[in-house]
Amino acid sequence: MKMNSIIPMLPVASMPASVEFYQKLGFSVKDRNDDWRWAMLCLGECRLMVDESINLHPGIPRISVLYLYPDDIAEYHALLRGNGLAVPDLELSFYGMKEFRMHDPDGNRLWIGQDTSTHDVA
Repeated sequence: MKMNSIIPMLPVASMPASVEFYQKLGFSVKDRNDDWRWAMLCLGECRLMVDESINLHPGIPRISVLYLYPDDIAEYHALLRGNGLAVPDLELSFYGMKEFRMHDPDGNRLWIGQDTSTHDVA
C-alpha cells in the first residue's frame, strides 16, 4: 500500500475570513462550497482545506500547527508583509531553520521556514 498525499483540514469559525487570510499567504482557491462552508486551497503542490462544519465545539481549545517550506524564506517573508500581514522578524532556530511563526484568524499556528544547512539563506 502507498499513501499518495495528506491534506490538513482545519476547523475554522469563518470559511470566508480564512480564505481571505490564506490568500494573503499566497494560496489560491482550488474549490469552494459556500453551502458546506468549506474550501480547498492550494499553493504550488501544497493543499489545505478550511471547514466551518467540523468546528462542532468552537469553545474547546485546539492546537494545530502547519509548517510551510517556501523556496526563498526572505522573499516569502517580504511578500506577506507586503500583503499587510503582521509578520514577526525572521529568526534562526536551534534546529537550523530560518523561520518565523504566526497565527491564522482561528489561532492555528503557522511555522514558516527554510533549512539553512542546504540553502543559502539571507
